[in-house]
Amino acid sequence: MRRSAVFLSLLPLVAAGVYLALPQDPDGPPAAPSTATARSAPEEAKDRAEREREQDDALIAALPPGLADPRKKELALAVVASAEHSTTDWRSTYGVVEDRGDGCGYTAGIIGFCTGTHDLLTLVGRYTEDRPGNALAPYLPALRTVDGSDSHEGLDPGFTAAWAVEARVPAFRAAQEAERDRVYFDPAVRLAKLDGLGTLGQLVYFDAMVLHGPDTDPDGFYGLRERAMERADTPAEGGAEETYLDAFLDVHRATMLSRRPDGDTSRVDTAQRRFLRAGNLDLDTPLVWEMYGERHRLP
Repeated sequence: MRRSAVFLSLLPLVAAGVYLALPQDPDGPPAAPSTATARSAPEEAKDRAEREREQDDALIAALPPGLADPRKKELALAVVASAEHSTTDWRSTYGVVEDRGDGCGYTAGIIGFCTGTHDLLTLVGRYTEDRPGNALAPYLPALRTVDGSDSHEGLDPGFTAAWAVEARVPAFRAAQEAERDRVYFDPAVRLAKLDGLGTLGQLVYFDAMVLHGPDTDPDGFYGLRERAMERADTPAEGGAEETYLDAFLDVHRATMLSRRPDGDTSRVDTAQRRFLRAGNLDLDTPLVWEMYGERHRLP
């Protein structure tokens, strides 16, 4: 939440005024200014951010768990896996690694970490700090080089084999899950709750965060959210949940098509929008949806 910076800009003037207003002894040294000094702007901003976070934490703690419920989280991971890997068995995808020709380089692992979008580099870097001798560690220099591009320079021919080997290591599987939650799942669920969204809305945010990335540009997740909020109020702002989610999915879908006009939008059209039109805001089972023409059902 943005606050006015006017107060902070006036602090030097206020301090000067206090000093000038102090009584002066003509026969002695000038009176010392008050020992109470204004805190620096960064300190004030830090304290304000901490207070706001504490308030947000208290609000979230009072809400229903939503996707924080392990059973609901499993549903969400299955739906997203059907979009990312065409399977609801997300645990079968730790070792997936392929170039999908989408400009993101290699896409790998349970949430589609990419060599071109920084998250795969971050994952391997953090994992290597804990396990320096892992099979992927030698590729860190190449991963830094190709970050932000679709290049395979320095990765071929051994990177995909190294990923497959490391994906059988329990510690690397745990690292993938931790990074998925840290970068995508936890921030999406937290913000959805602060926006007043229920379980379905939290899934919608999570899926959009995965697909578009946690970026603030117009086509990143936070840009999508801003554009959706221009069309409809969130429930936290007094709007209807269904109306806001419909607006968000419209923006989500339009952004997908702006990148690939002939792309498949079934993750919106025949999955999330289907749940919304059925009024299933709590993701109650059974869940039935279609992804890329294939029917999925979770009992």
